[in-house]
Amino acid sequence: MKYFSANLYVKMLNCAIAEGMNHEDFADWTTSLEEAKKLEVISAEEFLTAHELLDDRLGPGFGVRVGQQMIIEDYGVLGLSWRTCSRVGEIFERSERFFKLLSNTFVWQIQKKGDVSHVILHREALRRGMELSTEASLSATVVVLQAMSEQKIAPTQVSFKHSAPNDLSSFDKAFNCPILFNQPQYAISYKTNDLNLRTSKADASINSYLLKQVDEKTKGIKIPGSKFVRDVESLIKDALPTGIPSIHYIADLTAMSNRTLTRRLSETGVTYRDLIKKTQESIAKDMLRNTMQSVGEIAFLTGFSEQSAFNRAFKKWTNQTPSEFRKSI
Repeated sequence: MKYFSANLYVKMLNCAIAEGMNHEDFADWTTSLEEAKKLEVISAEEFLTAHELLDDRLGPGFGVRVGQQMIIEDYGVLGLSWRTCSRVGEIFERSERFFKLLSNTFVWQIQKKGDVSHVILHREALRRGMELSTEASLSATVVVLQAMSEQKIAPTQVSFKHSAPNDLSSFDKAFNCPILFNQPQYAISYKTNDLNLRTSKADASINSYLLKQVDEKTKGIKIPGSKFVRDVESLIKDALPTGIPSIHYIADLTAMSNRTLTRRLSETGVTYRDLIKKTQESIAKDMLRNTMQSVGEIAFLTGFSEQSAFNRAFKKWTNQTPSEFRKSI
C-alpha cells in the first residue's frame, strides 16, 4: 500500500488536537493539517509515521480512539457505497470488491462458524505504524456497523497479530468484548444474525416499496409501469457496488417471484438484463459529467469487477472511452 486517504490523515490530526495538541506541533511535518485538507491521498510513509509519532505522544490506544471518531463520510466513494447496502455485513463484501479493483491491497473476508461470523482483515503489519492503523480500522468497524444498523450491535471478540500495549483502557471501551493479541490474523467477530440485519436505509426504502405493493393487492391501486421500472432501477443502483444483482435478489426485495418480476418488466417493454445495462450506463454518464470520481471508482459503483471491463462496456454504449466522454463535456 503506497498511499492512504488524506481524509484519514486529517481525521487523525484533528483527533490529536482534540486530545491536547496544537497546530504548531505539526509545523515541521511534511504535510500540515491545512495542506492535507486539499489532497486526495497521503503517502504511506507519512501516514504510518504520523500514527507512530502520535501514539508515542498521546499514549497507547490513540489509533483505537481515532477509529471511534470515524463516520461513514470519511471513507469517500467506499463510504457512499455502504449507504446503500441492504444488510449490515454487506459492507465487507463491498470493501473487498473496492480494494481488489482499485488497489489490490488488503481484503476483508467473512468466515462463518456456527452462529458467529469472523471478519478477517488480511493485512501484513510490517511496521508499528501499520499495526496502529489496523487498530484504527477495527475500531472504526464498530462505529460504522452501529451507524449502518442504528442499533448498538457489538463484536463478540477482536484479534490482533501484534503484542498488547501496556494500557488497554481505550481498547476495552471501544470493543467491550474479549480482545486477543499475538494471534495468527487480524479479525473482528460478530453474531451472524447481527451482520444479517437490514440496514436502516434499506429498511426505509424497501418498506416504502412494500407498502405500495400492499395498496396494489388490497386496494386495486396498480403501480404504473413507468414508476415500477424506476423503483426496480433504484434497487439495482443500490445493489451494484456489491456486483451485478441477480434477478432473484431484486425479486426477493420486491416480494415477487422471478417470473412475476420478469412479467411486470415485460409489460413495460424491457427485460431485466436491459435494465441492468441501462442503469449502469446512466450512473456512469452522470458521474463522469457531474463528479470528479476516478474511472476506477465509477467502475466499482456500477458493478464491474475490473476497470478494463467497464471501459469496454462504456465504449460499446457511447463509442467513446470514459476519459474521452469526460473531456467532451
